[in-house]
Amino acid sequence: MTVLLTALILVSVFMGEVAYAGNTPSKKDTDKDKIHVSAETLMVDSEARYAEFTGNVRATQGNTVITAGTLKIFYQQTSGSKGKFAEAEGAIEKIVAERHVKIKLDDKVAVTEQAVYTTKDRILVLSGPNSKITSQKDSISGSEITFYRADGRIKVEGGQGKPVEAVFYPGESGIK
Repeated sequence: MTVLLTALILVSVFMGEVAYAGNTPSKKDTDKDKIHVSAETLMVDSEARYAEFTGNVRATQGNTVITAGTLKIFYQQTSGSKGKFAEAEGAIEKIVAERHVKIKLDDKVAVTEQAVYTTKDRILVLSGPNSKITSQKDSISGSEITFYRADGRIKVEGGQGKPVEAVFYPGESGIK
């Protein structure tokens, strides 16, 4: 049960917000913070410090939905807990979603072959030849899209002879 709780906390970080970090949420917060993960299998390796959901993975929290072939969550080892998972938000090293990854949040949709979120530096990297983010009608695509969550920067890189592409539909008063 502890491993499953930790896995759910990790998924919530990847989804952009922590539902709770080791504290029991109030009844009022339970519905909006509830994280639901479904997959064909869940494998946990305490010694290697990871949990992996595989096969038609779908993780939801509020209006955020992640679908992927696999979702692998890596944990830090806590002092004095040889081979055991830490149970706090800070125990997360990184989360990796692979194979046909799709992340929906509000009016934004990201598609990629791999999404890697590292908690220490709060960086999300989408990589694959057709990585793309769409917001309403606007879109940007490249081989690698890096979100620096700490300061809101985004870096998009082309690759293998394919340039970065961006499509913007300016409003009545131009691009804002």
